[in-house]
Amino acid sequence: MQYIVYCDESIKRGEYFSNFYGGSLVRSIHFNEVKSTLEQKKKELNINSEVKWQKVTSNYLDKYMSLIEVFFDFIKNDMVKIRIMFTHNLHEPIELSKTQRDNEYFLLYYQFFKHAFGLKYSNNTSNKISIYPFFDQLPDTKAKNQEFIDYIYNLQRTDVFESANLFFNSKDDIAEAKSHNHVILQCLDVVLGSMEFRLNEKHKIIPEGHKRRGKRTIAKEKLYKFINSQIRQIYPNFNIGESTGIQGVVENRWNHPYRHWKFISIDSRTNGSYVSKKKKVSPIHST
Repeated sequence: MQYIVYCDESIKRGEYFSNFYGGSLVRSIHFNEVKSTLEQKKKELNINSEVKWQKVTSNYLDKYMSLIEVFFDFIKNDMVKIRIMFTHNLHEPIELSKTQRDNEYFLLYYQFFKHAFGLKYSNNTSNKISIYPFFDQLPDTKAKNQEFIDYIYNLQRTDVFESANLFFNSKDDIAEAKSHNHVILQCLDVVLGSMEFRLNEKHKIIPEGHKRRGKRTIAKEKLYKFINSQIRQIYPNFNIGESTGIQGVVENRWNHPYRHWKFISIDSRTNGSYVSKKKKVSPIHST
C-alpha cells in the first residue's frame, strides 16, 4: 500500500482569510482508476489544457462542473481524500521570531502535511505504508525549497508517522510537480480556489468603472455553489469557514473523505486592525 498525496497552495493574504493550503490523498489501490477516469473525462469534455480555478469562464463552466462531479464521486466513495487549511485574519500569531515570520509559508505547509489528513490514525496494522508526496511547484529559492523537503522527509521519524508505520522510500520520492501533468492536482486546485474565492467574498467583486459583476466572477460563483452542493451531499449544512468537527471520534481526522481546518496558532491574539465583513460598508472593487 502507498499513499499518493498532492498538495497545492493558494493566496498568502486575503481580505478575510489567508494562507490557503489544499491536499488530495489517493491510496495506491485506487490511484490508476482515479487518474485514468479523470483524464478520460477531460478528453470527453474536449478540455485539452490544464484545469485551473483561475481559468474558469462562462464558456467552460459546464465542462468544469462535469469534471468536478466525477472528482467528487471519488471523494464520496472515499477513494480520494481532500483537506483544505486556511487562517482567519482575525487571529494574529504573537511572539514570532523574524525567522518564523520569514518562513511562515513553509512552516504552515509543514503543519498542513503533517496533521491535516490525520495520518496518525490511518494505519492500525503492522504493515508499512510508503508515502509519495507531490507539491505544486514551490515558490521560494532552491535552497529554501530543499530545506522544506528535508523537513518533510524527516517526518518519518516523528510519532505521527511511526505510530502508523508510514515512511518515505527515499527523499527523491518527495517531488515538486508541474500541475499540467497531474489531473488530480488540477482538480484539487479548482476546489481549493473555490473556497478561497468564497471565503474572501470575491463573488461580490465589481470591476472598477462597472455597475455589475463580470461574467467570469458569475461563472466562478456558480462553480463554487456546485462544489458546495457536492460537499453538502457528504456533510449537510457544512460550514466552509470553520474546522470540520470529528463527532467525538478522533480517528475521523483520517476517516472523513473531506475536511476543512481553520488553523489558529496556540499563541495568538485578536488582530485589532482586522475589519470584519459586518463592518464593511463600501463596495469591493477590483482592477
